Amino acid sequence: MGTTQAAQGNGAAVADAPEPKYWHLRTVLVRALDSEFSAGEVLPNERDLSARFGVARATLRQALDQLELEGRLVRRRGIGTLVAAPRMGVPVAGTTGRDSWRIVDAGYAPAPAAVAATLGVPADESVHAVRRLRLMHGQAIGAETLYVPETVASHVPAIFARSSIADSSRARSVLRQLQRLELDGESRSVELGVAEEQQARLLERPPGTPVLVLTTRYQAQGGTVAVAVSTYRADMCRLTFGASGVVDVAPAEPVAAEVRTAS
Repeated sequence: MGTTQAAQGNGAAVADAPEPKYWHLRTVLVRALDSEFSAGEVLPNERDLSARFGVARATLRQALDQLELEGRLVRRRGIGTLVAAPRMGVPVAGTTGRDSWRIVDAGYAPAPAAVAATLGVPADESVHAVRRLRLMHGQAIGAETLYVPETVASHVPAIFARSSIADSSRARSVLRQLQRLELDGESRSVELGVAEEQQARLLERPPGTPVLVLTTRYQAQGGTVAVAVSTYRADMCRLTFGASGVVDVAPAEPVAAEVRTAS
C-alpha cells in the first residue's frame, strides 16, 4: 500500500514538474518559425531575440541549439542563424537521378552481434563488409554498411584483399555476386538512433547526432543472405514510403543495379 502510494506520488510529481524554460521557448520559437519566417531566412541576432521573448541569452542559446539539433535551424559562420530548408524525402521506388552511392571501402570484419545472428553466422566470424555513402544534391545524407557472408560471396579475387586501392573493385565484386542470387524478398525496419563516431564522420555531424537507422534484410535460398545497416541524417531526411509500405534504398552510380529488389 505504502509503495503504491509512493509510486503514485512520484508520478504526480513528474506530471506536475514545470517545463524547462528553454523547452518552453523552443515551442514558442517553432510557432514563430512556422508563421513568420521562410526557409533560408536569417533570424534576428541573439540580443534582439532575447529581448523579444524576455529570456536570458543562455536560455535562448539552449533553445536554438535544440532547434539546430532537430534540423529546423542552420548556423552559418559570418551569416548567422538561418531557417533550415524542409527535410529531403528519401525516395521510395527506383532511383530519381538526384542521388547516388559512393563506395567508401570494403573488407572483412566481424558483423555486429545482431547482424551475425540474422545471417546465421558465429559472432566472431568475419564477413564481407561494404561501406557506402549516399549523396543527394551533392550532400552526404546517409552511410551504409552491407554485410555479406563469405559463403554468399565466395569468389572475390584474392588480389583485392591485398590492396586498399582495390576497395571499389572488391565492393563491386561482392555486390555482383549478391545480385546474381534470386532474391525471395526483403524486409526493412526503421528506428531512431544516434550517430557513432564512424558514421558521424562520414555524415559530417558531431557524434551523438540523432539519425534514422534503416536495417534491410535480403532473403534468398530460404534464409537471410545479406544485411544492410543504413544511417540517415534525421535533421535532413524523411524516409518516404510507397504503396508497398517498403522503404526503398535503391543503388545508383557507381554501383547501379548491384542490389535489386525482388518482385
